[in-house]
Amino acid sequence: MDRKRMGQVAEEAAVHYLKHQGYQILERNYRSPLGEIDIIAEDRNTLVFIEVRSRQGTRFGLPQETVNWAKQQKVKRIATHYLKTKNAWKKACRFDVVGILFNEEGEVKSLELIRDAF
Repeated sequence: MDRKRMGQVAEEAAVHYLKHQGYQILERNYRSPLGEIDIIAEDRNTLVFIEVRSRQGTRFGLPQETVNWAKQQKVKRIATHYLKTKNAWKKACRFDVVGILFNEEGEVKSLELIRDAF
């Protein structure tokens, strides 16, 4: 499976899982001049900015480990842009990460949700 397709499948799996966890999906692939956030959702009364990461193996670590400090800062800047644009400053917010591993056949092997990841 090519990288782009793997990302699409991972995001679909994440959305499906998040809905089952009670999240209400508000936006997918939210784009701003600063970049993109994979999923924006509400979990109860909290606005959640979600980064989805996927890999086909753990040789180089888990997918969720790729959300390093620089990526966290970028997501925070994009989230700030979203809050300004939607005038949502008063909402409680958090940042979650979904890590997805695929097997050799391109099927989801495991999915981990890290709430309040950073």
